[in-house]
Amino acid sequence: MDSSKQTYLALGDSYTIGEGVDSKDRYPSQLVTKLASKNVEFDQPIIVATTGWTTDELQKGIEKAQIKGQTYDLVTLLIGVNNQYRGRSVDNFQLEFKALLLDAITFARGNTSNVIVLSIPDWGVTPFAAHKGVDKENVKKEIDAFNIVKKSICLEFGITFLDITAHYRQFGHQSQALVADELHPSYIIYDYWSDLILKTYKKKQTF
Repeated sequence: MDSSKQTYLALGDSYTIGEGVDSKDRYPSQLVTKLASKNVEFDQPIIVATTGWTTDELQKGIEKAQIKGQTYDLVTLLIGVNNQYRGRSVDNFQLEFKALLLDAITFARGNTSNVIVLSIPDWGVTPFAAHKGVDKENVKKEIDAFNIVKKSICLEFGITFLDITAHYRQFGHQSQALVADELHPSYIIYDYWSDLILKTYKKKQTF
């Protein structure tokens, strides 16, 4: 790790690890590249994320990564889709997400302006969901319920909450927006997410 560069911790699941895309096309990696174009040098992101992770599994992943006690200049958090997918309750999610957010704040040295939370994308719009015959309206309703909880907790702690769900509902069914499994986003979607984070982060900083 280059001590002259800023540091970035990305916490999440398949959407953060970039299931099905090259490592450079993950949204955390795209973000670091775009920051460099603004002469803001970040080291390569530390990514703690695995496809399929729920909130409790991310917590265990953080412990296994042995990063407790370390701090970062930027922390992003995107988690929850697998809680919904597996039929976990919103109440359980609320407790576990709050604990994760508090960890994220600690990783950011207590600086809430350096923590950014992303909403849960709606996988119900994808061809994968159509092939499985899922009730897309029910998925939409449940994703909305989880996101309402996320946003409420972020407001409670003064954390920026970025809505990426609306955009995903508009474009997440298109072939170019997806990788081969017809479920996970392609670099095109991650390009939008990283742009959104960049714009938000720029407003918080002086560059």
